[in-house]
Amino acid sequence: MEQCPCGTGKTYEQCCEPYHTADQHPASAQDLMRARYSAFVKNQIKFIAETHVPGTKDFDVNEAQEWATTSTWKGLEVISSKQGQPGHKQGTVEFKALYADQKGNDYLHHEIARFKNIDDKWYYEDGQIVGTGPITRSAPKVGRNEPCPCGSGKKFKKCCGA
Repeated sequence: MEQCPCGTGKTYEQCCEPYHTADQHPASAQDLMRARYSAFVKNQIKFIAETHVPGTKDFDVNEAQEWATTSTWKGLEVISSKQGQPGHKQGTVEFKALYADQKGNDYLHHEIARFKNIDDKWYYEDGQIVGTGPITRSAPKVGRNEPCPCGSGKKFKKCCGA
């Protein structure tokens, strides 16, 4: 019996396979996110396409197929999952998926994914990649010819900037 790639500890047959074969529907946003990860591992791109919010136009099946088949999927970590009370129509799941390209270079896909429940069925709405926003400085930038912030009295370029 093969372990499910989504990391629940269950077998694939007990976990994500019933979602991929449409025998069952994920009961939560997190269940859908895990099933979508497993679908990439198992090259079930049709499932990925069908679980986008209906009417999604920016999903490229060929691009997803290429990513799924040229990557070696190494694991999934669910960081947090937020979903309201039963009947709630929105959910978010923050997760990290580790994978390697064909050259063996490791990559981390860190995302906060948003899900929507429509007619008692969960769909992937969109996601925000974590760590891709603008970098903001915690302190103002020190110029080379300005006094060093360490208080030495020297110019920055001759002190801590050397």
